[in-house]
Amino acid sequence: MYIPKQFNIKELAAAYDVIQENSFSTLFSLHEGMPFATHLPLLLNKEKDCLYGHFARPNPQWKDIRNQTVLAVFHGPHCYISPSWYETNKAVPTWNYVTVHVYGELELIEDEHELMDSLNDMVLKYEAPDSSYRLQDVDAKFLAGMSKGVQGFKIKINKIEGKAKLSQNHSSQRQELVINQLEQISYTDEQQISSLMKANLKK
Repeated sequence: MYIPKQFNIKELAAAYDVIQENSFSTLFSLHEGMPFATHLPLLLNKEKDCLYGHFARPNPQWKDIRNQTVLAVFHGPHCYISPSWYETNKAVPTWNYVTVHVYGELELIEDEHELMDSLNDMVLKYEAPDSSYRLQDVDAKFLAGMSKGVQGFKIKINKIEGKAKLSQNHSSQRQELVINQLEQISYTDEQQISSLMKANLKK
């Protein structure tokens, strides 16, 4: 990924936060010699330095993905930045955004217990804390049948790149003008970008 130095996310912990807060990713690999992508949630296991996920078995991507170096892209908040917000009209539009790219070797999970552990971890992450749903409460035969419809995998992480383009290449005054405009927009991405920009200005 092209990362000008002022946009580089240097702290691994910050990159981990982006992954965990935006875990619905795009996973790229080569399938039959062509780029192929699947949109799916990936869970970070920092202790094992891995990402865990699963394909639907009819998805052909997994059939020749073993031992490939794959790319998982995690999209954070992003939004349009209008030059009308600046102190001058000698400017052009741009886009502010946060993203993390993870590269690693993919290994298919063959062990049933490891697959079920990863599925349970996924349910625990996304279900509300007070949800009545528990994977272990599901009928064992039904769950065994459903699990045959997925192919679990883990990606051993060997490289993480992070980029936070938050107008750092502009003056503090201009960044504050952008923040003020973004705060007036009620959409979630604009609010998140404005908060990140404010935090970055304080560094």
